[in-house]
Amino acid sequence: MLDAQDLVSTFNAPGDLPVTTETSLDALHARYQEVREGFPESLRVRLHRALSWLRRAELLGEDLDAQYLFRWIAFNAAYARDQTMDDAVGTERTRYGAFFQAVAAVDRQQSLQRELFTTFSGPIRTLIDNRYVYEPFWRAMREGDSSDAWEVGFDAAKRAAMHALMRENTVTVLSIVFDRLYVLRNQLMHGGATWNSRVNRQQLADGTRILGTLVPIMISLMLEHPDRDYGEILYPVVSD
Repeated sequence: MLDAQDLVSTFNAPGDLPVTTETSLDALHARYQEVREGFPESLRVRLHRALSWLRRAELLGEDLDAQYLFRWIAFNAAYARDQTMDDAVGTERTRYGAFFQAVAAVDRQQSLQRELFTTFSGPIRTLIDNRYVYEPFWRAMREGDSSDAWEVGFDAAKRAAMHALMRENTVTVLSIVFDRLYVLRNQLMHGGATWNSRVNRQQLADGTRILGTLVPIMISLMLEHPDRDYGEILYPVVSD
């Protein structure tokens, strides 16, 4: 498995952290320590929390279930924002979709695009073609819906995803991929899977690698572009 901590960090220019899979967690943390004093408090806390969960995930060896959950927590720490009255009806998918828009807009090196369409093109196609990480399939199972409505939607979703892949639409593909990973996250978080089960190993292994590569890149982009509006954190630090 390719882990960010195992990769070599290099710098392209003074004060500029390259946002590639060569960005190690040590380099990310060093860059954070270097620039955090000029950040808004909410962004500083957001990044500190995200980095802490990424580092903890790296200490888990081959425990894919725990690695996946801890990397998802790191992602959640990076994107989650306080709900105002205006967006209270929004879903998690809406919120991380907006986050993808923000980080992709400043990804001048197209690091996210490169990983999506080169490194992970195979695993992403496998995820897209997997009904077990497609939420409407499980909804039909729970509701006893014997119609083929979920299959129609599944086929349409696959076509839309493949179209986005062909056009290299980074934000759309990120949203589709993380929709599927969100279903896998829910299965684990809500006790819908057995620890270390053989049933879902492939999608879990792929998902863990995807999170382990893309989340550090997203954090790198946030570090280099603190002027973007990432919102207020859900749980600010409160001193006694």
